[in-house]
Amino acid sequence: MIKAVIVDDEPNNLIILEGMLQEFCPNVSVSGKASNAQKAEAIIRETGPDLVFLDIEMPYGSGFDILDKLKPVGFEVIFVTAFDEYALRAFRYSALDYLLKPISINELQDAVGRAEKNIQLKNFGQRLDGFLQNMKRLSSDMSKIGLPGKNGIVFVQVSDILRFEANRGYTRIYIKNQREIISSKNISEYEDLLPGNKFYRVHHSHLINLSYVNGYQRGRGGYLEMEGGDVIEVAVRRKDELMVRLGLSNND
Repeated sequence: MIKAVIVDDEPNNLIILEGMLQEFCPNVSVSGKASNAQKAEAIIRETGPDLVFLDIEMPYGSGFDILDKLKPVGFEVIFVTAFDEYALRAFRYSALDYLLKPISINELQDAVGRAEKNIQLKNFGQRLDGFLQNMKRLSSDMSKIGLPGKNGIVFVQVSDILRFEANRGYTRIYIKNQREIISSKNISEYEDLLPGNKFYRVHHSHLINLSYVNGYQRGRGGYLEMEGGDVIEVAVRRKDELMVRLGLSNND
């Protein structure tokens, strides 16, 4: 059983989320609720939860203020937020979970399922530090991304990622200097997350970093020669856009 605390400055939101957990996430037991930062800090210290559902924007102290006072953080957190697109991108880069208001039942169940796995890993503090660093970089491309694999989260420089390859629901990620990571996320999630001016989906199974393309072989769709020697097939329907991205024409 997962012991949880809910923190939200709106009393109705506390009631609604607790009811949703009782009905749709029976493996979660709510041990406390708080409507402000001061109460939240006290309840979390008193109950020692495994998981905290944490509203970010509250009067008299944000969710991040609470976490700062509780460092080192010894529990998993699912942020509940109405943050804008850029901040949500920082969450995804850092492999932190969040729920957008109003909360979807399916998204709640998925987030709780991921939290259950992460609780055993006890690496929330590392991911939180990555998030805070990425928040500082919102005005430019964020430099690090958290890649969730079977043994936890690995943070790598985005610029060091050579390519992604779909592999039966998982994604094989090739990193500069021969490193390789198997991620539990599918390749489409990385396509949505990474900057389109640097990464391009050349095939349903391949998302590549354009900076590591060494050459192009002609063909119906053609093939890309990547740094490191890998040869990647290009889908016919992706060829024209790829030529534009590489600054080539179809006659080159």
